[in-house]
Amino acid sequence: MANPNPGADKGTNFSQTGVIECGQQILNLNQPVVMGILNITQDSFFDGGRYLTNESIIDRAGLMLEEGASIIDIGAVSTRPGSAGVSAEAEIQQLIPAIEILRKNYPEAIISADTFRSATAEMAIEAGAGIINDVSGGTMDEKMIGFMADTNAAYVLMHIQGTPENMQVNPVYSDVTKEVSGFFRERLDFFESKGKQNIILDPGFGFGKNLEHNYRLLADIRHFKDMGYAVLAGVSRKSMINKVLKTTAAEALNGTSIINTIALLNGASILRVHDVKEAVEAIKLTETYLSVNS
Repeated sequence: MANPNPGADKGTNFSQTGVIECGQQILNLNQPVVMGILNITQDSFFDGGRYLTNESIIDRAGLMLEEGASIIDIGAVSTRPGSAGVSAEAEIQQLIPAIEILRKNYPEAIISADTFRSATAEMAIEAGAGIINDVSGGTMDEKMIGFMADTNAAYVLMHIQGTPENMQVNPVYSDVTKEVSGFFRERLDFFESKGKQNIILDPGFGFGKNLEHNYRLLADIRHFKDMGYAVLAGVSRKSMINKVLKTTAAEALNGTSIINTIALLNGASILRVHDVKEAVEAIKLTETYLSVNS
């Protein structure tokens, strides 16, 4: 397997400063980057049903890349709270052709496949995905962790309590940061034993967490970054914003920008968003502020 840590020989921490291998491509994380969300589903909580045709998929991805997205994260299964999901066959039929279309039209783009199924992940990588974004952190397919350990695609290791169908039914933790950290550490020990280091950590905002849990994790992003891996913040238009501001997802752009800025100040390396332009602006302003006051 190719060296998953090209910056290691220089003494850099690949996922905090430097680069991370995404299959045959390299993601530069010297500064935070944006992952643009492309849901090719009927029922995603914000943009379900908007991007189902080849033309709309190409156009939407092109716009996000033009606005500054470094990654296009494409998913064919809604994981909104209460969703029951779709079959593996239906996911594959929708997702794989879309990845092939993106790879053909945007050969330089880094494509992330949003899936919790190892069989889908394998096909996605063959179709051109360089990142697998697994909302279950391997808890919904026991083969996923072993499969990802043997690939040179990057892996977004996300924490979830329960499943999308039941995750928001009274989530309980004694110490949410400690429990999420313990989950990460167990998985990372396995990956590190296999020599795999191109891992991205995602605390899973809104995935089996109540309002207090989400804001505690937001404050503790640097704790996860100190584990030695890049941290992804996926807060875009979520209920942790809307419950506080009494807004809907459609009204939550300003709130998203504010929470994204807090995440950046606390050490996030990747913002996963519906609105790329605004996230890029948040990164530019935050990086300017940090550079002047360093």
